[in-house]
Amino acid sequence: MALVLTEEQSLLRDSARGLISDKAPVSHLRQLRDSKDATGFSRDLWRAFTEMGFSGLLVPEDFGGSGLGCVEAGIVMEEIGRTLMPSPFLSTSVLAASALSRGGSAAQKSEYLPKISGGSLLAAFAVDEGAKHRPLQTKMQAVRAGNGFKLQGDKAFVVDGHAADLLIVAARTGGSAGERDGLTLFLVDPKAKGLAIEHTTMVDSHNAARIKFDEVEVNADNVLGEVDQGAALLEGVLNIGRGAVASEMVGLSEEVFGRTVGYLKERKQFGRLIGEFQALQHRAAQLYIEIEITRAAVLKALQTLDGNFENAAAAVAVAKARAGSTATLAVQEGVQMHGGMGMTDQFDIGFFMKRARVCQELFGDANFHADQLARMKSY
Repeated sequence: MALVLTEEQSLLRDSARGLISDKAPVSHLRQLRDSKDATGFSRDLWRAFTEMGFSGLLVPEDFGGSGLGCVEAGIVMEEIGRTLMPSPFLSTSVLAASALSRGGSAAQKSEYLPKISGGSLLAAFAVDEGAKHRPLQTKMQAVRAGNGFKLQGDKAFVVDGHAADLLIVAARTGGSAGERDGLTLFLVDPKAKGLAIEHTTMVDSHNAARIKFDEVEVNADNVLGEVDQGAALLEGVLNIGRGAVASEMVGLSEEVFGRTVGYLKERKQFGRLIGEFQALQHRAAQLYIEIEITRAAVLKALQTLDGNFENAAAAVAVAKARAGSTATLAVQEGVQMHGGMGMTDQFDIGFFMKRARVCQELFGDANFHADQLARMKSY
């Protein structure tokens, strides 16, 4: 498949760019940060997202969604990356919608997917427990009790967990940390007895949460997928999320590149535009090449997720690793070429550097995915 967007996908990109650039420029994030907004994102803007059909992109048509694919979700995420818009799109419309669509029972799909598509339900994916993304190292216990389970343990770095109406939680019903067998996904009410949520604002002024589970009861109907066999479903959903975050980093990188080149054409030093200096031209050209290669790798991963899902892990690992490295290069070059003012809070470039750092860690950094790829290839 050609590594270009179709006409319909280009129209979707234009619609998303028009809405996001108009309603959520970087100043929108700055305002939310400075006002210490308790929600951390605009619910009015989320309603506008819903009205445009973005909240239901990955929801099947039978449940009120568009029934589109990962490429389309990536297109929206790329536009989000351009303005750093805080939004529950990733947590709800990408991760939760994918988990329910791929692993939910008929009853679970009927109950939750129309609400996700309609924008009335927000969800969060609770997987990580430590400072690094290591899904197979899950230690949270789910012990059988009566007609269900009791959850005991902690989750960290739960994106938008503070605002969620539904939590999708990975826990161990068997095995031990590091093993694939024994993982199970659960649908959990965030208001359940024994559950405590702490809202945390990350370094990039986006939302996350720490969640403690103290013998939180869930019944058997709240199991998502099969008991003890949740590793494949978990990995598949995470790969969709990784592709989406890689797309966000492409948008972030391109926006930083555009701002930096614009600055090179305006800033004068020694009586000349600094963009005339060959050393800076070479660095800008190299960054452009890196972004374009990464864009191709990410689009390939998204296309593979849509067309050959079971064999997409390697393409996703390449895309996420490369997108993280490229975004890191982009923001470092951007800050350096802007000089001292690039380090000041009044200048927006610092927001991009912080977001790039968080996205690098989210669902595995470049080292994690390089290791994953090496294991897949039996290096």
